[in-house]
Amino acid sequence: MFIETPKAAVSKSQTETFEFLSDLANFEQLMPENIDKFEVLNENRFLFALKGMPEIVLERKTETPHSQIVLGAASEKLPFTLTADIADLQDHKSEVTLSFAGEFNAMMAMMIKNPITNFINTLATNLAKI
Repeated sequence: MFIETPKAAVSKSQTETFEFLSDLANFEQLMPENIDKFEVLNENRFLFALKGMPEIVLERKTETPHSQIVLGAASEKLPFTLTADIADLQDHKSEVTLSFAGEFNAMMAMMIKNPITNFINTLATNLAKI
């Protein structure tokens, strides 16, 4: 399953946006309003839970300075990645595309597609506000 957000325009340079997303604590600012829990576990991992949903631990998998950050599920039960691709627009503007990729059976994919689409769209919308 692959889901991609529309590009989010950010009023920060590509470098500033990359540095913001590299600090995993900043993801708390991007979370939906129905966040139930958010905790930075270490510099490469954070945990979050939305109301009524199980806790998810994301960890930094890879990063390409100033252009891409890939986070992935720390658990093998639900293998997926969340990728932020950051493009430079002007001196103090950049745009970010978030994409979600995961391997799920058809039933699971059908159940989680809408909540995940809403979740990453909220992240992108809130990123445009930073």
